[in-house]
Amino acid sequence: MTYHHTVEQLYALGHELASTPTHKFDLAYVRAMLEALDHPERRFASVLIAGTNGKGSTAATLSSILRVAGYRTALYSSPHLITINERIRVNGEAISDVEFGVLHERVERTAQELLHEGKLPWHPSFFEMLTVMAFEYFASVGVEIAVLEVGMGGRLDATNVVEPLISVIADIALDHQKYLGNTIAEIAGEKAGIIRANGVVVTLPQHPQANDVIGHAIEEKNARGVSATQYVPPVSPGAAAYLAGRRVPVRGRNRYPLAVMGEEIAVDSPLAGRHQLRNVALAIATAEELGQFGFKATAKQIEQGIRETHWPGRFQVLPPSDATHQREMVLDVAHNPAGAWALRSSLSENFPNRELTFVFAAMRDKPLHELAEILFPLAEHVVVTQVANPRAATASELLQAASRTGTAICAEEDLAAALARARELSKPDGVIVVTGSIFLVGAAMTLMGVQA
Repeated sequence: MTYHHTVEQLYALGHELASTPTHKFDLAYVRAMLEALDHPERRFASVLIAGTNGKGSTAATLSSILRVAGYRTALYSSPHLITINERIRVNGEAISDVEFGVLHERVERTAQELLHEGKLPWHPSFFEMLTVMAFEYFASVGVEIAVLEVGMGGRLDATNVVEPLISVIADIALDHQKYLGNTIAEIAGEKAGIIRANGVVVTLPQHPQANDVIGHAIEEKNARGVSATQYVPPVSPGAAAYLAGRRVPVRGRNRYPLAVMGEEIAVDSPLAGRHQLRNVALAIATAEELGQFGFKATAKQIEQGIRETHWPGRFQVLPPSDATHQREMVLDVAHNPAGAWALRSSLSENFPNRELTFVFAAMRDKPLHELAEILFPLAEHVVVTQVANPRAATASELLQAASRTGTAICAEEDLAAALARARELSKPDGVIVVTGSIFLVGAAMTLMGVQA
């Protein structure tokens, strides 16, 4: 089977979050697959990271630190921007098309055998298949430690079959309420499902309801809670703009001095925005805790790992290009209200006197009115469009959702036309912001030839 057909077969399994009355999330079936493959998930150490926003940034930063420290490090993340291979990485390199196809054939054959033997009641889902494939790949290439980003929730997520050295919980907000609950407390309960008895949990103070749920889970499981607070810099105006007492440009990066393991380092993260300071802090605290499990990183290795983090599409600033966009551009995957507020804050801080033109698309199951009300008042113009995804909201639905924002809005049926319209509407010194969905950002990157 070719790589193309392999990917088609995976997508044919349906939306990765889908759960039906006859097909429920159940870790027992993931464990059955892994047992048939001789438990690849037990052949490497792991860190498991949950959260609504920031878990991917935290995972990318931590994996970069571990790689710089000399460990053969895996990163499993979701969703992807351009190709499905991005989700499965070893030492920063995505799995090849050939390896992906071979791996899928092995795992698919295992699934069919278990179905025939009655050990599986139905075929594993898209995300379950990918997770088992990732674990099998990591074991086969001799990974020492894997940084695993939870797909959704935590308690019933396919990644939660591992026994992590450390569990990490990033910021929690409302998202995926259909699956996780309608309150912060309910969602936090799902995220706290990654905490292990007598384990280690790294987190930060956040919403009071989330703090309460996580605190109780830590106590009930006799786990040890570790706060990353000491690694979050002051957030007073301009605080992130100073490095060792010297003012430096902040746009596109976070820079600040910090004491780690008694040594001062210059934290210089390519992940811009004040919200990213918390994610970097979680990664630092986790890297320090991993030293107790034999995965030691020096302060300077932590510094270098942060600096070399690669996690595109998160307030990614692109300089003007005559070949593609001719305007300065920001790509950001903000897809829920918390992410939209973070983007709004970053835009206000980094482009305070620049005219903004938005290109926006989102999934139909997102709070479209709320997203529009948070973001669109910042813009001089908004161009809404639709991405090629069955869950995507139509341009007309987005127009209706944004009708009361007071911003000049127009619609284009496809992304290429939307970007062209944005260039027409934007002044030469204006900024085009592409946001609302990771699928939109990925499609824009493909269109412009930007690497993921």
